[in-house]
Amino acid sequence: MSHIHLFMNNPTAGAVDGTEISAGDETLPLTFTLDASHSETGVAKCAIRCESGYSIEGEATIYAEGTSSNLWAFAADNDYSTDNDALVFADWQNQVVLTDVATTNTLFWAKATTSTSDDPANDSTVDIKAAGKVVATE
Repeated sequence: MSHIHLFMNNPTAGAVDGTEISAGDETLPLTFTLDASHSETGVAKCAIRCESGYSIEGEATIYAEGTSSNLWAFAADNDYSTDNDALVFADWQNQVVLTDVATTNTLFWAKATTSTSDDPANDSTVDIKAAGKVVATE
């Protein structure tokens, strides 16, 4: 059982809100509906937090793994007020490294991109992963 969880649907920094992204069963994945013929990009504010009684010692790394993982990027939150601000101003990388991850939301952004060479598809080949050393705090 993992003590690290990821959340979507506009989570709030320092809170315990958001909708948990499903872990492995694809019942509630982070999804984007994008039109490849227009090379669209979608962004979403997300959060990472630990279960009560746990935290991540040092750094937590969030990244994508899978066939189309090269179409995903991540960025730390810099108090972006809109999706467009994050899209334009964030430092997008293939992974994001976060610190001070505990039992309240630490925000980050996820971005998915298409290109005109992509075939229309429901791509479920990518998993968002979170890695870090989980320690008990109680």
